Amino acid sequence: MAARTPAPDGTGAGTGAEGPAAKAPTAEAQAGGGAASARTRRPPTMTTDTARPEGGGRAAPGDAPAPARQWPLLTVLGLAALGLLVVGTDLFPQSFRVGTLLVGVALLTGAGLRRALPSVGMLAVRSRFTDMITYGLMGTLIVLLALMVQPAPWLRIPFLEDVLHLTIT
Repeated sequence: MAARTPAPDGTGAGTGAEGPAAKAPTAEAQAGGGAASARTRRPPTMTTDTARPEGGGRAAPGDAPAPARQWPLLTVLGLAALGLLVVGTDLFPQSFRVGTLLVGVALLTGAGLRRALPSVGMLAVRSRFTDMITYGLMGTLIVLLALMVQPAPWLRIPFLEDVLHLTIT
């Protein structure tokens, strides 16, 4: 993929080729081969930009205010902040467990949004597959650990208790 060079008028609609092949068309291009055969397959000598991750475009039209364009990221961050607030204030006996569950659910929500929506704005960090696996795995682990925290766990997984007893004794 060749780098884009700006057009002389500054519109950014220049050609995608650089180097000698872009300046002087080959004999094949002059004979009717078209502009596509005049491009070179060499990579550009200097990279000037990085590609956005797939789905990294705006989640709302460009004329919308910034919070509306980034609503998927703000949803995930809001849920995680709510979970941290519940843990930090410690208002009721199970607030640690409930707050940690909210943080895990925030990551699972991020995985779901990344899967379902074509554009999620700044929630897209890597490729769609990598983001879904990362958010989903971390969210699942946090939720499971929140459910299994002592004392009086809400979820008991017997083989994990056996592994823990084997490692401690």
